[in-house]
Amino acid sequence: MPRDNMASLIQRVARQARITFRSPAGPAFGENLHRLQQLLDEVRAEDLHLAPQGPAAAAAGGAGCPRAGAVPPVSYMHICETESFSMGVFLLRGGACIPLHDHPGMNGMLKVLYGTLRIACMDALPAAAAPPPPPAPGPCLRALLRSRQHYTPASPPCLLSPHTDNLHQIDAVEGPAAFLDILAPPYDPEHGRDCHYYRLLEGPPAGAEPALPREVWLLETAPAADFWCGGEPYPGPRVCP
Repeated sequence: MPRDNMASLIQRVARQARITFRSPAGPAFGENLHRLQQLLDEVRAEDLHLAPQGPAAAAAGGAGCPRAGAVPPVSYMHICETESFSMGVFLLRGGACIPLHDHPGMNGMLKVLYGTLRIACMDALPAAAAPPPPPAPGPCLRALLRSRQHYTPASPPCLLSPHTDNLHQIDAVEGPAAFLDILAPPYDPEHGRDCHYYRLLEGPPAGAEPALPREVWLLETAPAADFWCGGEPYPGPRVCP
């Protein structure tokens, strides 16, 4: 596809997201989701006027910054939001981690723009099918650790649904990284779509990396003290969803 009209590409992504997620239970959802995935796979960092870099120092002024003047490990560039979806860019400095968290009742798509991400994906398991959890200081969740993969700009989008790969941990490896993120519908605590953070209750078995998938226990917890997300202005083409 010619790349001489970059504004139209991200605009078309937003419009297709609106079409796709306005009827997520409709008969055309699968076809619309595939079309959105194809468009998202075309997006590159230059389409959004981004160059490889980590969060800027200016992002430290965002809400929730625990250290005045500190550069956040992660920052977010808001692009657009409607009742049915939100879209923006996350920037991670090298070695930064977005802790394991969920997306209750939400679909999502993640496309790496630059750098390399290691993404661990998990599914929540029914409580009735789980054995009793080990002693823990808080609420626990049994989950299936399905995959742990590396994603680059050459990779297809990482997809999540309300029931599959809904829990994610995202680590930047080998330098800073950025990804375009679509969530549908957006987080909304008043409607039961609040973000919960978790950590593995038990470590991996000693020795070689364990085979996946495997069942694990997760402990619901507050995010780590060294994690927070700043905010930065979006420099790319204007989007009207």
